[in-house]
Amino acid sequence: MESNNDIVQLPSMNLPSFKPDLIKKEGKIWIKDSIRKKNLVLTPEEWVRQHWINFLITELNYPKGLFALEKGLKYNQLQKRTDLVIWDREGKPYLLIECKAPEIKITQKTMEQAAIYHREIKSEFLILSNGNQHVFLQYLSKEKQFIQIQVCPNAPI
Repeated sequence: MESNNDIVQLPSMNLPSFKPDLIKKEGKIWIKDSIRKKNLVLTPEEWVRQHWINFLITELNYPKGLFALEKGLKYNQLQKRTDLVIWDREGKPYLLIECKAPEIKITQKTMEQAAIYHREIKSEFLILSNGNQHVFLQYLSKEKQFIQIQVCPNAPI
């Protein structure tokens, strides 16, 4: 089992870089998830998700204990999984992040997929990201609509 971080050239992100804990086993690259404390197969979406986790914790001081990864939910009898949900300190969904592979453009279709998750989760904020392009949205519950905002929401108080 190789254990070095120079195993493969990984795509750069439009998020702060970090030194992930990578290993190569069974012919695959694995990344250590700092939230779940286990190794996961390094897919392009996982690379984006791990950058978001690192950014939110190290740059914006989001507490690790408020994160939920790949939370299951049902939509039209189908089992779906959110990429990343952050709860507020009262246990309400605060931020939902939908991660796409870097080569996938953020489109209306991406927004529609995330809106399906949002209907179930009902978070105050939603981020769509492929690691390079980020769309920040705030949900106005009285108006029942999203507005685009310019920056990532601060950590929940």
